[in-house]
Amino acid sequence: MSQKHAKGFLKKGITQWATEDDSFLRHQKTIMCAGDLIPLSAVQLCYENVNGSCVKTPYSTGPRLLLYLVFGSGAVLAVLGNLLVITSILHFKQLHSPANFLIASLACADFMVGMTVMPFSMVRSVESCWYFGDSFCKFHSCFDGIFCYCSIFHLCFISIDRYIAVTDPLVYPTRFTASVSGMCIAFSWLLAVVYSFSVFYTEATEAGLEELVSALTCVGGCQVAVNQNWVLIDFLLVFIPTLVMISVYSKIFLIAKQQARKIESLSNKTATSSDSYKDRVARRERKAATTLGIAVIAFLISWLPYFIDSIIDAFLGFITPTYVYEILVWITYYNSAMNPLIYAFFYPWFRKAIELIVTGKVFQQNSSTTNLLPE
Repeated sequence: MSQKHAKGFLKKGITQWATEDDSFLRHQKTIMCAGDLIPLSAVQLCYENVNGSCVKTPYSTGPRLLLYLVFGSGAVLAVLGNLLVITSILHFKQLHSPANFLIASLACADFMVGMTVMPFSMVRSVESCWYFGDSFCKFHSCFDGIFCYCSIFHLCFISIDRYIAVTDPLVYPTRFTASVSGMCIAFSWLLAVVYSFSVFYTEATEAGLEELVSALTCVGGCQVAVNQNWVLIDFLLVFIPTLVMISVYSKIFLIAKQQARKIESLSNKTATSSDSYKDRVARRERKAATTLGIAVIAFLISWLPYFIDSIIDAFLGFITPTYVYEILVWITYYNSAMNPLIYAFFYPWFRKAIELIVTGKVFQQNSSTTNLLPE
């Protein structure tokens, strides 16, 4: 969840001083900033002719183009990659399973990050100004929070689904049904939406930070100040599902190891057809669990540094430099582009689905019944 903390506090104060007192401007040619004299003509504002405008600290042309390329590529990859995942699962009937519906819903959250969050954050990060209005600033922050929490709730339910599939693969289809998957998806989206909109539109996160919020308010800024109590709540909403995922996947890999040893010990013995079928199902479920476990690890590596930094900032007076904050934020955004790459690397069915989609064969009659999972 993007939280633009107390960055630019001194700069903003200087901006108001320089823009609101016209008589001062007529008689002074320089202003003081962090102990240095800066020519007033060198100060760039987000809105040159607006009183109370935020200070603009743009990059030079070369770095700016490079950043637009890097950030823009991430957004395009998040949109196209997750769109391929969604299309594959919804179009091909063979992929219509409760577990895959969870993956499609997760891909939808990542797709929305690429569509509604990353492009606007890209402009904010490169230009150091928010040009999209105060109302959309709140929407943007809400969307950021919704898709973050929605993703981690989905990953938590996916880990539970994989645990059931690996521990008892033959009974699994009767326990994790389409209706159960639907309830998990609805819970993930509903809780994320209600929590994010409640937080940002009640302004409860700003309690006790009124002076800071007032000082940070300037035209062309999109700052969200979060007090210590709400930072802890945010962290718990991430930490608890994370703890569940780590615990569940630890058990999954222990069980998978035991199953592998059992299969190896029986390899030189005559196995019944039912045992052979059970082994094949167990092997397939273990492979799926491994792939999704990698997706969970990628999510945690991307998001935990950001949330840890949020706690440190809230309790130590917002000490994180702006450039460090931006790096942490974009690492979290890039997580939305990583899952399709993980699926493409580990899932043969996804690679085959991509080929059919890209070549236009999905528009052929009965393409939805194509076999993507050959035994």
